[in-house]
Amino acid sequence: MEKNYKSGFAALIGRPNVGKSTLMNRLVGQKIAITSSKPQTTRNRIQTVYSEERGQIIFLDTPGLHRAKNKLGEYMVNVAERTLSEVDVLLWLVEPTSYIGAGEQAIAEKLKTVDIPVILVINKIDTVKKEEILKFIEAYRNILDFSQIVPVSALKAENTDRLIDVIFQYLPEGPMYYDEDTVTDQPERQIVAELIREKALRLLSDEIPHGIAVQIERMKERPGGKLIDIEATIICERDSHKGIIIGKQGAMLKKIGMQARAAAESLLDAQVNLKLWVKVRKDWRESEAMLKNFGYRPPNEE
Repeated sequence: MEKNYKSGFAALIGRPNVGKSTLMNRLVGQKIAITSSKPQTTRNRIQTVYSEERGQIIFLDTPGLHRAKNKLGEYMVNVAERTLSEVDVLLWLVEPTSYIGAGEQAIAEKLKTVDIPVILVINKIDTVKKEEILKFIEAYRNILDFSQIVPVSALKAENTDRLIDVIFQYLPEGPMYYDEDTVTDQPERQIVAELIREKALRLLSDEIPHGIAVQIERMKERPGGKLIDIEATIICERDSHKGIIIGKQGAMLKKIGMQARAAAESLLDAQVNLKLWVKVRKDWRESEAMLKNFGYRPPNEE
């Protein structure tokens, strides 16, 4: 390992739907976190690894900071807040605007209490005129003393290399935490469950997605390793939702299954035989036992 090798933890924080998962996937060069245009897509703290000759950055993609409405919401906010005290550098992602709403103000207040470098990342700059960006930088500069401000487009990979350079400036010298070919600490089963949930989120109407979880019942490689059998259950909260997820003559479930199978095949680099079921578990988001069962465990229990 070369001299001056740096390593450390960088957390992505921000309100739901500002592009944290898209940015993290872009920085590590592989799809790990699921993305959709619906808020609160990320529920667990996802850890991914970026390695190069200068060092290693372990990214923590946290659920968006928001006002909790149920036990699942409380769990998500606790995960995000606990992460703030466990990292070397914070990346606060915001939208490109000079209007700073109550949600952002609340995050700024929290950040004033932390004693680690905060890099403001203004994402989605591909959606605005270049000359407007300075205006947004000025607006944010007034609410917090940032270590640096970096405008990027996670979607178009604009300025993301610069962001990596800036993160390295704030990391301590340290060991290689993971092998250099490690991209995530997420078990494959969990990533597959999340991929299925992503396809459901994207295909279903707005009122359903927060009420779904995915449980992998079985994931087994056939001899020879070229085919993997996966059986999974989509859990929803109401009978009416079950009908919508299955769709007319099973059409929607088939669509979710086809898209999820294709994504799983590219992740696992093998053919996948995917079987999906749908079950109703009323109010599962309020049940601590069910939350744990579906993999939502507080970080200190992991």
